[in-house]
Amino acid sequence: QVQLVESGGGLVQAGGSLRLSCAASGSIFSINVMGWYRQAPGKQRELVATITNTGGTNYADSLKGRFTISRDNAKHTVYLQMNSLKPEDTAVYYCKLAQSGPDYWGQGIQVTVSS
Repeated sequence: QVQLVESGGGLVQAGGSLRLSCAASGSIFSINVMGWYRQAPGKQRELVATITNTGGTNYADSLKGRFTISRDNAKHTVYLQMNSLKPEDTAVYYCKLAQSGPDYWGQGIQVTVSS
């Protein structure tokens, strides 16, 4: 079993920055992929970015250049640095861990960008 706890969300003005963190605990395998997804009101959950245990990254095309994903394997933590935030980035952001077996999701954290 794995638990994921997100932190760092909140309210920010357009053009501002936020850094999300997601700490994983429990039965974590050395080979895994961690990532961030988001879901805006009335929309489907969508990929933001993923990162493998070896540092390989994948981003939603529309977010490249503004968002940066990173991780600390020793702390089992993944980060999402979000810069130049726009009102359309407003959503609940979810952390996900994928490894052999089921995927695990965090409870989600609200990010609100005011115009």
